[in-house]
Amino acid sequence: MRRRLINSTLAVVLVVIAVFGISLVIVETRTIENSARESVGSEAVRLVSIVDSRLLGGERISPEVLRNQITPDRYARIEMPGRAPVEVGERPEGDAIEAKERGEEGETVTVQASSSTVTEEIGRTLLIILAVALLAVVAAVLLAVRQSHRLTAPLTDLAETAERLGSGDPRPRHRRYGVPELDRVADVLDASAERIGRMLTAERRLAADASHQLRTPLTALTMRLEEITATDDLATVKDEATIALGQVERLTDVVQRLLTNSRDPHAGSAVGFDLDEVVKQQIEEWRPAYRSAGRIIVRSGKKGLRAVGTPGAVAQVLAALIENSLMHGAGPVAIRTRVTGNQVVVEVTDEGPGVPPDLGARVFERTVSGRSSTGLGLAVARDLAEADGGRLELLQQHPPVFALFLSRDGGTSQR
Repeated sequence: MRRRLINSTLAVVLVVIAVFGISLVIVETRTIENSARESVGSEAVRLVSIVDSRLLGGERISPEVLRNQITPDRYARIEMPGRAPVEVGERPEGDAIEAKERGEEGETVTVQASSSTVTEEIGRTLLIILAVALLAVVAAVLLAVRQSHRLTAPLTDLAETAERLGSGDPRPRHRRYGVPELDRVADVLDASAERIGRMLTAERRLAADASHQLRTPLTALTMRLEEITATDDLATVKDEATIALGQVERLTDVVQRLLTNSRDPHAGSAVGFDLDEVVKQQIEEWRPAYRSAGRIIVRSGKKGLRAVGTPGAVAQVLAALIENSLMHGAGPVAIRTRVTGNQVVVEVTDEGPGVPPDLGARVFERTVSGRSSTGLGLAVARDLAEADGGRLELLQQHPPVFALFLSRDGGTSQR
């Protein structure tokens, strides 16, 4: 492309130089020739007037007298009636420019100038025109190279940006080039890069959330299946299978919830539900794991509460808090439900060391963890709570007290 720009610019400049240069040569040639003729003619007129005045005064007319009256490189011949012709200068060889004038005393004055003088002046003029044309070509080449670099360098840079986007590097470059059309392309590429970056981030976040949130239901389901394989009691098998089917349904809800959040993190489907059922289900689901760890999980507080939210999302939040206590806490885990104002609160606490002082509220940030864990559990739980209009808070660092606040349903009943 650079070569094409240079060639096209040079072609335009050469055409302009050819058109205007030829016209200028023609005009200058005619001007020089006309000027030479006018100069010879004016000398003839001046010389004839001098001869007339000397003839009237009876003065002598000789070459010595008239030599200083004409240009040194010109030739003059004065023919007078009854007298010998007088010649001044040397007659030019070859072509000559000639002018004749007749005086009042009958004399004839002829002035000649060599055409070579005119030719030399025309040659000097042509050299000047050629020099100017050459300078114009050189300037055009320099400008064409500069302009081609100004245009091709941004295009090369934009091509590299597009190639980077295609190779999976979505970082915008935020480079502008001072050319509106190229800057528009750069704006579009940067916007595309940011959009692709958000999409990749969302995909990675979905993968991380899915890995974390599916791990717990799958672990619980595995434990139920192990219970089934370890017993011959048909009643126990039936009970465990029923619980396992419920866990499969909740697992399906987890997947659906993940997909929904990946499209719109704030798209909740809050409804009124029985909070006791969700708490009971989580206690039953986690009791085998706590029993294997030599710990217990208990429930206290007000019962018969109804809250507004998505039951599956609330179950996932409680599962994250219970799992957090199992992994990082100690002693019994207590789940307490209470009412404050128009909100229902579910608190989860244990007797472990709690949250380190340097973490505090940062414990809900992604990748932030006080132990050797992913740091996703509490962050995902907070997002799930906020999607349904609730909130998840750390009320106390030691011993740790996590509280899930949900809107209270108007249909709350007391037991």
